[in-house]
Amino acid sequence: MSEIVNHYINGRIVESSSGRQGNVFNPATGEIVRQVAFANTAEVDAAVQAARGAFASWAATPPLSRARVMFRLKSLLEDNMDELAKVVTEEHGKTHVDAKGSITRGIEVIEFACGMPQLLKGEVTEDVGAGIDAYCIRQPLGVCVGITPFNFPAMVPLWMAPIAIAAGNTFILKPSEKDPSFSLRLAELFKEAGVPDGVFNVLQGDKDAVNGLLEHPDVAAVSFVGATPTAEYIYRTGCAHNKRVQALGGAKNHMVILPDADMDQASDAIMGAAYGSAGERCMAISVAVAVGDGVADQLIERLAPRVRALKVGPGTDPEVEMGPLVSKDHYDKVMGYIDAGVREGATLAVDGRDLSLQGYENGYFMGGSIFDNVKTDMSIYREEIFGPVLSVVRAPDYKAATKMVNEHEFGNGTAIFTRDGDAARHFANSVQIGMVGINVPIPVPMAFHSFGGWKRSLFGDHHMHGMEGVRFYTKMKAVTSRWPTGIRSGADFSIPTLG
Repeated sequence: MSEIVNHYINGRIVESSSGRQGNVFNPATGEIVRQVAFANTAEVDAAVQAARGAFASWAATPPLSRARVMFRLKSLLEDNMDELAKVVTEEHGKTHVDAKGSITRGIEVIEFACGMPQLLKGEVTEDVGAGIDAYCIRQPLGVCVGITPFNFPAMVPLWMAPIAIAAGNTFILKPSEKDPSFSLRLAELFKEAGVPDGVFNVLQGDKDAVNGLLEHPDVAAVSFVGATPTAEYIYRTGCAHNKRVQALGGAKNHMVILPDADMDQASDAIMGAAYGSAGERCMAISVAVAVGDGVADQLIERLAPRVRALKVGPGTDPEVEMGPLVSKDHYDKVMGYIDAGVREGATLAVDGRDLSLQGYENGYFMGGSIFDNVKTDMSIYREEIFGPVLSVVRAPDYKAATKMVNEHEFGNGTAIFTRDGDAARHFANSVQIGMVGINVPIPVPMAFHSFGGWKRSLFGDHHMHGMEGVRFYTKMKAVTSRWPTGIRSGADFSIPTLG
């Protein structure tokens, strides 16, 4: 029997009694490497009760003490970087260097969370009335849940849990069942860093575990990253059960290339942004909007030979630039989109469907693809492919290009490449997108700023990490106080004005 990835509840690994489990594959070989438990109702409740039981004591722990735990966690993650990246590569397929990069971006959020004593400082106003002071403080919510996607099994949990925990909450992580093993190593490192039992828990599972957490009366808040239909479901269901919810959904990120752009710089940017991590990034550039005569031709002339020459293989190979897709189902989905693009009339300038690697014939590998002459009514333009497929759209002018970006249902990220400062400033100020890059292809904010899209890329009012993350994981309390002075003026039955 293969190894089973179980739950981590109240400071220890807990074997599931549900009798339900799923297979975990190595996407480079197509082989089952282990299995993952699927939680039942009792196990969901056990995780929530463990987190609930630990909350009061952890919330009362001084913020400075909680921050010192985060300092230790940061060091532990850095010390174990190679081992952790290997776990990510084995189950997700991304290259080892890309896996390390994703963990590093997660560590940056921990570094931000180390400043929680400063971030939780409130406001004080003395003498709002005669002898009356007022102050506002931020306090933790309680049990918080993170439901995270397959494409970043390390980074996205680290966007959520450190801020929630440093702010005084307890946390339950429900990772993707496709690559769950990092979650258990993270739990062990949290404990080694000094987090008390019950503060950080891991619940493995599928939709039953998700629904159990969304409906549980003792869960206060839910964070989610994933596809838009699921994000909308998480948001509506969580809100219906009186929870605070931030649900980040899908994307179709456009990169607008103006005629004055440095075409070599733009093509370099597209290569990394479209094909890094096999396109399995919510901030991947999947649409290149070439503005004006000849720009698309110049781009494709530069891109096509480089895409054909992409070094594709197992993520453990240090020479590889792009690993496999995460699963057979996802591989088939991406292949279906390429087939659909051909049927719909787009020009397949580079076809990545026929890739075969000796010794890895059962892996989920495909080469990079480029479509030219893509129209806005095609499925490959409208829908999120989440694979190594770039669509090139030809726009006659800047106005038409920005209109495309603004009219798309997704609003996660976008970029513009130009030497024109006026055009860049206008684009950044007017485009209806949550994250904008100017000559930067993947504008993921640093940890001390916040990550999140607009339109159907985000459900809820708060973006992730940065100060938006602190606000999401805390609630405001206003206190008005007066101490006896021996001076009495009698009862007052009108609404207080404090003037």
